[in-house]
Amino acid sequence: MPVEYSVQYGMIGILAVVATAIPTSLILISWSLEKIGRRPKNPTDVKSDPYECGMEAIGGPWHKFNFKYYMYAILFVIFDVEVIFLYPWAVKFLDLSLFALIEMFVFVGILLIGLMYAWRKKDLEWR
Repeated sequence: MPVEYSVQYGMIGILAVVATAIPTSLILISWSLEKIGRRPKNPTDVKSDPYECGMEAIGGPWHKFNFKYYMYAILFVIFDVEVIFLYPWAVKFLDLSLFALIEMFVFVGILLIGLMYAWRKKDLEWR
């Protein structure tokens, strides 16, 4: 048994090393290409301007923005996670017990209550 654990931890270690080495090496390559003159660096005021959602930035960094962007992003993440949980459940549906079916109904029910709450508060309307 200890051999299997060491192999599994070794694979996780290799993954961690590769996941760290690739982005680090790409950043270092880009930096070194800039230093030797192979990658141009010519920042301008237009390139340095913050740009988001197709709108030019007005005001300072603490300027208030429309909360709807945040609300839609949170709702997207919630329902995206729901799909991630539903897919494996649907694949193994025939092998699961009645308890798993009830659990999924509870899970979907909680999400539907959240959706109804957002709908009732008119958070889904774009004004």
